[in-house]
Amino acid sequence: MTAVKPLLASFVCGLLFGFGLALSGMTDPQRVRGFLDVTGIWDPTLLAVMGGALATATPGFRFARRRRAPVLAVDFRLPTAKDIDLRLLAGAVVFGCGWGLAGYCPGPALTSIAAGTSAPWLFIVAMIAGMVAAPWIESRFARTRMPGK
Repeated sequence: MTAVKPLLASFVCGLLFGFGLALSGMTDPQRVRGFLDVTGIWDPTLLAVMGGALATATPGFRFARRRRAPVLAVDFRLPTAKDIDLRLLAGAVVFGCGWGLAGYCPGPALTSIAAGTSAPWLFIVAMIAGMVAAPWIESRFARTRMPGK
């Protein structure tokens, strides 16, 4: 198996995902803010998109779990962590706050750039800054929790 097949499959899946985001209107941050605005004019579009994603993904995952190996890889690489720890909760809070304030998460932001929109650039710069800063913040936090340091 060559490395080109998984790369091509990833590219096609990314294109399909981006097309779906654009088609559903999820590249518009006002849709996300409208979904989160439960006291104003609530927009249920995001709920419908998530429901469609679950309806599509659930049978796909069930089918995949019955296979001995993936089509384009030697073995499955599934997450093994099951703990809900401070790191997971902090990441979820930071992600949720950024998503609610900006109206973007990584997929729609990148799709918006591909569509020629300039608005998500600030979000993407902030996202990259957070990715660069996260290991440093995590190491600083870990040092403050270690006894004797």
